[in-house]
Amino acid sequence: MENKLKLTKPEQGLNGELHVPGDKSISHRAVMFGAVAEGRTTIHNFLMGEDCLSTISCFRKLGADIKLQEDAVIVEGSGWDSLSEPAEILDTGNSGTTTRLMMGVLAGRPFHSVLIGDESIAKRPMKRVTDPLKLFGTAIDGRDGGNFTPLSIRGGSLKAIKYSLPVASAQVKSAILLAGLQAEGVTEITEPQRTRDHTEKMILEFGGEIERQEDTIKLRGGQILSGTDVYVPGDISSAAFFMTAAAIVKGSRVTLKNVGLNETRTGIVEVMRRMGARMEVMEKPASGERIGDIIVETSDLNGIEIGGDLIPTLIDEIPVIALLATQAKGTTIIKDAEELKVKETNRIDAVVQELKKLGANITATDDGMIIEGTNTLQGSDVHSWGDHRIGMTLAVASLITDSPVYLEDADAIKISYPQFFEDLNILVK
Repeated sequence: MENKLKLTKPEQGLNGELHVPGDKSISHRAVMFGAVAEGRTTIHNFLMGEDCLSTISCFRKLGADIKLQEDAVIVEGSGWDSLSEPAEILDTGNSGTTTRLMMGVLAGRPFHSVLIGDESIAKRPMKRVTDPLKLFGTAIDGRDGGNFTPLSIRGGSLKAIKYSLPVASAQVKSAILLAGLQAEGVTEITEPQRTRDHTEKMILEFGGEIERQEDTIKLRGGQILSGTDVYVPGDISSAAFFMTAAAIVKGSRVTLKNVGLNETRTGIVEVMRRMGARMEVMEKPASGERIGDIIVETSDLNGIEIGGDLIPTLIDEIPVIALLATQAKGTTIIKDAEELKVKETNRIDAVVQELKKLGANITATDDGMIIEGTNTLQGSDVHSWGDHRIGMTLAVASLITDSPVYLEDADAIKISYPQFFEDLNILVK
Protein backbone atom coordinates (compact mmCIF):
# COMPACT_ATOMS: atom_id res chain seq x y z
CA MET A 1 0.00 0.00 0.00
CA GLU A 2 1.40 3.39 -0.93
CA ASN A 3 1.94 5.99 1.77
CA LYS A 4 3.33 9.51 1.99
CA LEU A 5 5.82 10.17 4.76
CA LYS A 6 6.73 13.65 6.00
CA LEU A 7 10.50 13.94 6.55
CA THR A 8 12.12 16.97 8.17
CA LYS A 9 15.66 18.21 8.68
CA PRO A 10 17.10 17.36 12.14
CA GLU A 11 17.99 20.24 14.49
CA GLN A 12 21.54 18.97 14.94
CA GLY A 13 24.07 16.60 13.38
CA LEU A 14 23.92 12.80 13.26
CA ASN A 15 25.91 11.12 16.02
CA GLY A 16 26.29 7.60 17.34
CA GLU A 17 26.88 3.98 16.37
CA LEU A 18 24.81 1.66 14.20
CA HIS A 19 24.81 -2.00 13.23
CA VAL A 20 23.34 -1.93 9.73
CA PRO A 21 21.35 -5.00 8.62
CA GLY A 22 23.07 -8.09 7.26
CA ASP A 23 24.29 -8.05 3.67
CA LYS A 24 21.45 -8.80 1.25
CA SER A 25 23.61 -10.55 -1.36
CA ILE A 26 25.22 -12.82 1.21
CA SER A 27 21.93 -13.58 3.00
CA HIS A 28 20.36 -14.80 -0.27
CA ARG A 29 23.31 -17.01 -1.08
CA ALA A 30 23.63 -18.48 2.43
CA VAL A 31 20.06 -19.81 2.24
CA MET A 32 20.60 -21.22 -1.25
CA PHE A 33 23.84 -22.98 -0.43
CA GLY A 34 22.50 -24.21 2.90
CA ALA A 35 19.53 -25.77 1.11
CA VAL A 36 21.69 -27.77 -1.35
CA ALA A 37 24.50 -28.65 1.08
CA GLU A 38 24.54 -31.72 3.30
CA GLY A 39 24.03 -31.06 6.98
CA ARG A 40 23.00 -28.08 9.09
CA THR A 41 23.76 -24.49 8.12
CA THR A 42 23.32 -21.76 10.74
CA ILE A 43 23.13 -18.23 9.35
CA HIS A 44 23.84 -15.40 11.80
CA ASN A 45 22.84 -11.74 11.20
CA PHE A 46 20.56 -12.75 8.32
CA LEU A 47 18.74 -9.85 6.63
CA MET A 48 15.03 -10.25 7.41
CA GLY A 49 14.05 -7.99 4.49
CA GLU A 50 11.34 -8.83 2.00
CA ASP A 51 13.76 -9.85 -0.78
CA CYS A 52 15.59 -12.40 1.38
CA LEU A 53 12.32 -13.73 2.79
CA SER A 54 11.26 -14.35 -0.85
CA THR A 55 14.31 -16.61 -1.23
CA ILE A 56 13.33 -18.56 1.89
CA SER A 57 9.74 -18.88 0.66
CA CYS A 58 10.85 -20.25 -2.73
CA PHE A 59 13.19 -22.83 -1.20
CA ARG A 60 10.52 -23.97 1.25
CA LYS A 61 8.25 -24.62 -1.75
CA LEU A 62 11.06 -26.79 -3.13
CA GLY A 63 10.99 -28.83 0.09
CA ALA A 64 13.88 -27.21 1.99
CA ASP A 65 13.74 -27.33 5.80
CA ILE A 66 14.34 -23.71 6.91
CA LYS A 67 13.59 -22.40 10.41
CA LEU A 68 13.64 -18.73 11.44
CA GLN A 69 14.90 -18.14 14.95
CA GLU A 70 15.27 -14.87 16.83
CA ASP A 71 19.03 -14.71 16.30
CA ALA A 72 19.65 -17.06 13.36
CA VAL A 73 18.25 -18.92 10.35
CA ILE A 74 18.69 -22.70 10.47
CA VAL A 75 18.78 -24.66 7.19
CA GLU A 76 18.78 -28.45 7.38
CA GLY A 77 20.29 -29.49 4.05
CA SER A 78 20.22 -32.94 2.44
CA GLY A 79 21.98 -32.22 -0.85
CA TRP A 80 20.80 -31.16 -4.31
CA ASP A 81 18.57 -34.20 -4.74
CA SER A 82 16.48 -33.25 -1.70
CA LEU A 83 14.86 -30.44 -3.70
CA SER A 84 11.54 -31.52 -5.20
CA GLU A 85 9.10 -30.28 -7.81
CA PRO A 86 7.07 -27.40 -6.36
CA ALA A 87 3.30 -27.69 -6.30
CA GLU A 88 3.03 -23.88 -6.52
CA ILE A 89 4.51 -21.15 -8.67
CA LEU A 90 7.75 -19.78 -7.16
CA ASP A 91 7.11 -16.09 -6.46
CA THR A 92 10.32 -14.09 -6.09
CA GLY A 93 8.57 -10.81 -5.21
CA ASN A 94 10.77 -7.79 -5.98
CA SER A 95 14.03 -9.72 -5.83
CA GLY A 96 16.18 -9.86 -8.96
CA THR A 97 18.82 -11.84 -7.05
CA THR A 98 16.30 -14.51 -6.06
CA THR A 99 14.93 -14.73 -9.61
CA ARG A 100 18.25 -14.99 -11.42
CA LEU A 101 20.09 -17.23 -8.95
CA MET A 102 17.07 -19.53 -8.56
CA MET A 103 17.26 -20.16 -12.31
CA GLY A 104 20.78 -21.51 -11.83
CA VAL A 105 19.61 -23.82 -9.03
CA LEU A 106 16.58 -25.05 -11.00
CA ALA A 107 18.57 -25.55 -14.22
CA GLY A 108 19.95 -28.88 -13.00
CA ARG A 109 16.91 -30.20 -11.14
CA PRO A 110 14.97 -32.94 -12.97
CA PHE A 111 11.54 -31.38 -12.62
CA HIS A 112 9.36 -28.53 -13.84
CA SER A 113 9.00 -25.18 -12.08
CA VAL A 114 7.66 -21.72 -12.86
CA LEU A 115 9.19 -18.44 -11.63
CA ILE A 116 7.25 -15.22 -11.34
CA GLY A 117 7.85 -11.88 -9.58
CA ASP A 118 6.19 -8.51 -9.13
CA GLU A 119 5.60 -5.85 -11.81
CA SER A 120 9.20 -4.63 -11.51
CA ILE A 121 10.65 -8.12 -12.02
CA ALA A 122 8.36 -8.62 -15.04
CA LYS A 123 10.22 -5.75 -16.76
CA ARG A 124 13.77 -6.85 -15.94
CA PRO A 125 15.73 -8.68 -18.68
CA MET A 126 16.33 -12.36 -17.96
CA LYS A 127 17.74 -13.46 -21.34
CA ARG A 128 21.23 -12.70 -20.04
CA VAL A 129 20.66 -15.65 -17.64
CA THR A 130 18.38 -17.91 -19.67
CA ASP A 131 20.70 -17.91 -22.72
CA PRO A 132 23.75 -19.40 -20.94
CA LEU A 133 21.55 -21.80 -18.94
CA LYS A 134 20.10 -23.13 -22.20
CA LEU A 135 23.69 -23.87 -23.32
CA PHE A 136 23.99 -26.24 -20.34
CA GLY A 137 20.97 -28.15 -21.71
CA THR A 138 18.16 -26.67 -19.61
CA ALA A 139 14.73 -26.14 -21.21
CA ILE A 140 13.54 -22.62 -20.40
CA ASP A 141 10.68 -20.65 -21.88
CA GLY A 142 8.92 -17.40 -21.06
CA ARG A 143 7.71 -14.16 -22.55
CA ASP A 144 9.81 -12.81 -25.43
CA GLY A 145 11.70 -16.08 -25.84
CA GLY A 146 12.59 -16.37 -22.16
CA ASN A 147 13.56 -12.74 -21.61
CA PHE A 148 10.79 -11.90 -19.13
CA THR A 149 8.89 -13.61 -16.34
CA PRO A 150 6.88 -15.76 -15.93
CA LEU A 151 9.57 -18.31 -16.76
CA SER A 152 9.05 -22.04 -17.18
CA ILE A 153 12.10 -24.20 -16.34
CA ARG A 154 12.48 -27.92 -16.90
CA GLY A 155 15.90 -28.88 -15.57
CA GLY A 156 17.85 -32.07 -15.88
CA SER A 157 21.23 -33.45 -16.90
CA LEU A 158 23.68 -30.61 -17.59
CA LYS A 159 26.96 -30.46 -19.53
CA ALA A 160 29.60 -27.91 -18.49
CA ILE A 161 30.08 -24.83 -20.66
CA LYS A 162 32.68 -22.16 -21.39
CA TYR A 163 31.06 -18.75 -21.35
CA SER A 164 32.19 -15.13 -21.69
CA LEU A 165 29.83 -12.74 -19.95
CA PRO A 166 28.71 -9.99 -22.38
CA VAL A 167 28.03 -7.67 -19.42
CA ALA A 168 29.62 -7.53 -15.97
CA SER A 169 26.92 -9.05 -13.74
CA ALA A 170 27.39 -10.90 -10.47
CA GLN A 171 23.84 -12.27 -10.73
CA VAL A 172 24.44 -13.81 -14.15
CA LYS A 173 27.81 -15.19 -13.06
CA SER A 174 26.26 -16.69 -9.92
CA ALA A 175 23.42 -18.36 -11.84
CA ILE A 176 25.98 -19.99 -14.15
CA LEU A 177 28.07 -21.15 -11.18
CA LEU A 178 25.02 -22.70 -9.48
CA ALA A 179 24.24 -24.56 -12.70
CA GLY A 180 27.91 -25.46 -13.09
CA LEU A 181 27.96 -27.14 -9.68
CA GLN A 182 25.35 -29.57 -11.06
CA ALA A 183 26.94 -30.08 -14.50
CA GLU A 184 29.18 -32.81 -15.83
CA GLY A 185 32.69 -31.42 -16.44
CA VAL A 186 34.39 -28.10 -15.71
CA THR A 187 32.49 -24.85 -16.29
CA GLU A 188 34.53 -21.77 -17.25
CA ILE A 189 33.30 -18.18 -16.99
CA THR A 190 35.20 -15.12 -18.24
CA GLU A 191 34.18 -11.70 -16.92
CA PRO A 192 34.67 -8.40 -18.81
CA GLN A 193 35.13 -6.68 -15.42
CA ARG A 194 35.43 -8.20 -11.99
CA THR A 195 32.09 -8.31 -10.15
CA ARG A 196 31.17 -9.08 -6.55
CA ASP A 197 32.45 -12.53 -5.63
CA HIS A 198 30.20 -13.61 -2.75
CA THR A 199 29.17 -16.78 -4.63
CA GLU A 200 32.78 -17.88 -5.15
CA LYS A 201 33.62 -17.21 -1.50
CA MET A 202 30.54 -19.13 -0.36
CA ILE A 203 31.42 -22.17 -2.47
CA LEU A 204 34.73 -22.29 -0.57
CA GLU A 205 32.97 -21.68 2.76
CA PHE A 206 30.72 -24.71 2.12
CA GLY A 207 33.74 -26.90 1.38
CA GLY A 208 33.74 -26.67 -2.40
CA GLU A 209 36.56 -25.89 -4.81
CA ILE A 210 36.69 -23.04 -7.31
CA GLU A 211 39.63 -21.50 -9.15
CA ARG A 212 40.23 -18.04 -10.56
CA GLN A 213 42.92 -17.16 -13.12
CA GLU A 214 42.83 -13.45 -13.98
CA ASP A 215 39.37 -12.89 -15.53
CA THR A 216 38.41 -16.57 -15.81
CA ILE A 217 36.71 -18.72 -13.17
CA LYS A 218 36.79 -22.54 -13.32
CA LEU A 219 34.38 -24.78 -11.41
CA ARG A 220 34.15 -28.57 -11.41
CA GLY A 221 30.65 -30.03 -11.37
CA GLY A 222 29.41 -32.78 -9.05
CA GLN A 223 30.95 -31.37 -5.86
CA ILE A 224 29.29 -32.21 -2.56
CA LEU A 225 28.89 -29.19 -0.29
CA SER A 226 28.73 -29.37 3.51
CA GLY A 227 26.59 -27.29 5.86
CA THR A 228 28.44 -24.68 7.89
CA ASP A 229 28.07 -21.60 10.09
CA VAL A 230 27.76 -18.35 8.13
CA TYR A 231 28.16 -14.89 9.67
CA VAL A 232 26.59 -12.27 7.43
CA PRO A 233 28.45 -8.94 7.72
CA GLY A 234 26.59 -5.64 7.70
CA ASP A 235 25.54 -4.61 4.19
CA ILE A 236 27.83 -1.89 2.81
CA SER A 237 25.05 -0.92 0.40
CA SER A 238 22.87 -0.10 3.43
CA ALA A 239 25.79 1.52 5.28
CA ALA A 240 26.33 3.82 2.26
CA PHE A 241 23.20 5.83 3.13
CA PHE A 242 24.48 6.65 6.61
CA MET A 243 28.03 7.21 5.32
CA THR A 244 26.59 9.81 2.95
CA ALA A 245 24.34 11.32 5.62
CA ALA A 246 27.26 11.74 8.03
CA ALA A 247 29.37 13.41 5.33
CA ILE A 248 26.73 15.97 4.29
CA VAL A 249 24.89 16.83 7.53
CA LYS A 250 26.73 19.45 9.58
CA GLY A 251 28.04 18.40 12.99
CA SER A 252 27.94 14.65 12.30
CA ARG A 253 30.10 11.72 13.34
CA VAL A 254 28.73 8.21 12.71
CA THR A 255 30.30 4.81 13.35
CA LEU A 256 28.95 1.83 11.39
CA LYS A 257 29.89 -1.46 13.05
CA ASN A 258 30.89 -4.78 11.43
CA VAL A 259 30.30 -3.74 7.81
CA GLY A 260 31.31 -6.06 4.97
CA LEU A 261 34.54 -4.91 3.29
CA ASN A 262 34.65 -7.34 0.37
CA GLU A 263 36.99 -5.70 -2.14
CA THR A 264 34.45 -6.20 -4.96
CA ARG A 265 31.93 -4.07 -3.01
CA THR A 266 33.93 -1.18 -1.51
CA GLY A 267 33.77 1.27 -4.41
CA ILE A 268 31.72 3.64 -2.21
CA VAL A 269 34.68 3.87 0.20
CA GLU A 270 37.09 4.70 -2.64
CA VAL A 271 34.72 7.32 -4.11
CA MET A 272 34.18 9.05 -0.76
CA ARG A 273 37.93 9.11 -0.09
CA ARG A 274 38.59 10.59 -3.54
CA MET A 275 35.93 13.23 -2.89
CA GLY A 276 37.76 14.19 0.31
CA ALA A 277 35.49 12.66 2.95
CA ARG A 278 36.72 12.51 6.54
CA MET A 279 36.57 8.77 6.95
CA GLU A 280 38.29 5.95 8.82
CA VAL A 281 37.98 2.24 8.02
CA MET A 282 39.07 -0.15 10.79
CA GLU A 283 39.24 -3.74 9.55
CA LYS A 284 38.77 -6.62 12.01
CA PRO A 285 40.04 -10.21 11.87
CA ALA A 286 37.40 -12.47 10.28
CA SER A 287 37.05 -15.77 8.47
CA GLY A 288 35.23 -15.75 5.12
CA GLU A 289 34.15 -12.21 4.24
CA ARG A 290 36.21 -9.19 5.36
CA ILE A 291 34.53 -6.92 7.92
CA GLY A 292 35.29 -3.73 9.82
CA ASP A 293 33.98 -0.49 11.31
CA ILE A 294 33.53 2.65 9.18
CA ILE A 295 33.62 6.10 10.81
CA VAL A 296 32.50 9.15 8.82
CA GLU A 297 32.37 12.81 9.86
CA THR A 298 30.99 15.94 8.21
CA SER A 299 33.22 16.63 5.21
CA ASP A 300 34.15 19.22 2.60
CA LEU A 301 33.72 17.31 -0.65
CA ASN A 302 34.97 17.79 -4.21
CA GLY A 303 33.43 16.56 -7.46
CA ILE A 304 35.16 13.68 -9.28
CA GLU A 305 34.70 11.39 -12.30
CA ILE A 306 33.41 7.86 -11.57
CA GLY A 307 33.50 5.12 -14.21
CA GLY A 308 35.23 2.06 -15.65
CA ASP A 309 36.14 -0.88 -13.41
CA LEU A 310 34.92 1.00 -10.34
CA ILE A 311 31.26 0.86 -11.43
CA PRO A 312 30.56 -2.85 -10.68
CA THR A 313 31.91 -2.30 -7.14
CA LEU A 314 29.33 0.42 -6.37
CA ILE A 315 26.47 -0.08 -8.83
CA ASP A 316 23.85 -0.20 -6.04
CA GLU A 317 25.27 2.88 -4.32
CA ILE A 318 25.08 5.23 -7.32
CA PRO A 319 21.71 6.79 -6.31
CA VAL A 320 23.12 7.96 -2.96
CA ILE A 321 26.48 8.89 -4.55
CA ALA A 322 24.50 11.24 -6.82
CA LEU A 323 23.05 12.88 -3.70
CA LEU A 324 26.54 13.10 -2.18
CA ALA A 325 27.75 14.83 -5.36
CA THR A 326 25.10 17.57 -5.02
CA GLN A 327 26.99 18.71 -1.90
CA ALA A 328 30.49 18.56 -3.44
CA LYS A 329 32.35 21.51 -4.98
CA GLY A 330 32.55 21.29 -8.75
CA THR A 331 31.24 18.70 -11.19
CA THR A 332 30.81 14.96 -10.64
CA ILE A 333 30.47 12.74 -13.72
CA ILE A 334 29.13 9.19 -13.39
CA LYS A 335 29.61 7.10 -16.54
CA ASP A 336 29.71 3.44 -17.73
CA ALA A 337 26.66 2.73 -15.55
CA GLU A 338 24.15 1.48 -18.15
CA GLU A 339 23.24 -1.36 -15.75
CA LEU A 340 21.28 1.19 -13.70
CA LYS A 341 18.61 1.13 -16.40
CA VAL A 342 17.71 -2.50 -15.65
CA LYS A 343 17.59 -2.43 -11.85
CA GLU A 344 14.35 -2.31 -9.82
CA THR A 345 13.62 0.82 -11.87
CA ASN A 346 15.56 2.76 -14.46
CA ARG A 347 17.67 4.27 -11.69
CA ILE A 348 19.25 6.90 -13.93
CA ASP A 349 15.84 8.39 -14.72
CA ALA A 350 14.54 7.93 -11.18
CA VAL A 351 17.52 9.60 -9.47
CA VAL A 352 17.62 12.52 -11.89
CA GLN A 353 13.89 13.21 -11.81
CA GLU A 354 13.52 13.00 -8.02
CA LEU A 355 16.67 14.95 -7.09
CA LYS A 356 15.69 17.67 -9.58
CA LYS A 357 12.43 18.07 -7.64
CA LEU A 358 14.59 18.91 -4.61
CA GLY A 359 16.56 21.52 -6.56
CA ALA A 360 19.60 19.49 -7.57
CA ASN A 361 21.50 20.50 -10.72
CA ILE A 362 21.66 17.03 -12.26
CA THR A 363 21.45 15.79 -15.86
CA ALA A 364 20.91 12.26 -17.18
CA THR A 365 23.27 10.82 -19.81
CA ASP A 366 23.05 7.56 -21.77
CA ASP A 367 25.26 5.75 -19.26
CA GLY A 368 25.07 7.82 -16.10
CA MET A 369 24.62 11.41 -14.96
CA ILE A 370 26.36 14.75 -14.51
CA ILE A 371 25.94 16.59 -11.19
CA GLU A 372 26.91 20.19 -10.52
CA GLY A 373 27.57 20.42 -6.79
CA THR A 374 27.09 22.69 -3.78
CA ASN A 375 23.32 22.81 -4.34
CA THR A 376 21.01 23.99 -1.58
CA LEU A 377 18.18 21.49 -1.65
CA GLN A 378 14.57 22.37 -0.91
CA GLY A 379 11.65 20.24 0.21
CA SER A 380 9.14 18.80 -2.24
CA ASP A 381 6.85 15.86 -2.92
CA VAL A 382 8.99 12.95 -4.16
CA HIS A 383 8.40 9.29 -5.04
CA SER A 384 10.48 6.17 -4.37
CA TRP A 385 9.38 4.59 -7.68
CA GLY A 386 8.84 1.44 -5.57
CA ASP A 387 12.65 1.15 -5.37
CA HIS A 388 14.21 0.77 -1.91
CA ARG A 389 17.46 2.53 -2.83
CA ILE A 390 15.69 5.51 -4.38
CA GLY A 391 13.51 5.75 -1.26
CA MET A 392 16.49 5.76 1.11
CA THR A 393 18.38 8.27 -1.05
CA LEU A 394 15.44 10.69 -0.82
CA ALA A 395 15.12 10.11 2.92
CA VAL A 396 18.81 11.04 3.36
CA ALA A 397 18.27 14.10 1.14
CA SER A 398 15.55 15.29 3.54
CA LEU A 399 18.24 15.69 6.22
CA ILE A 400 19.61 18.76 4.40
CA THR A 401 16.54 20.33 2.72
CA ASP A 402 15.31 23.74 3.83
CA SER A 403 11.69 22.50 4.18
CA PRO A 404 9.96 19.11 4.62
CA VAL A 405 10.18 16.30 2.06
CA TYR A 406 7.05 14.23 1.47
CA LEU A 407 8.12 10.74 0.36
CA GLU A 408 5.51 8.64 -1.40
CA ASP A 409 5.71 4.83 -1.19
CA ALA A 410 8.28 4.87 1.60
CA ASP A 411 7.34 1.23 2.33
CA ALA A 412 9.60 0.18 -0.57
CA ILE A 413 12.53 0.76 1.82
CA LYS A 414 11.53 -2.38 3.77
CA ILE A 415 12.74 -4.53 0.88
CA SER A 416 16.35 -4.24 2.08
CA TYR A 417 16.27 -2.18 5.29
CA PRO A 418 13.12 -2.77 7.39
CA GLN A 419 14.36 -0.66 10.35
CA PHE A 420 15.88 2.20 8.33
CA PHE A 421 13.90 4.99 9.99
CA GLU A 422 14.38 3.54 13.49
CA ASP A 423 18.14 3.50 12.91
CA LEU A 424 18.05 7.05 11.56
CA ASN A 425 16.25 8.19 14.72
CA ILE A 426 19.03 6.67 16.85
CA LEU A 427 21.51 9.03 15.20
CA VAL A 428 19.24 12.10 15.32
CA LYS A 429 18.66 11.95 19.08
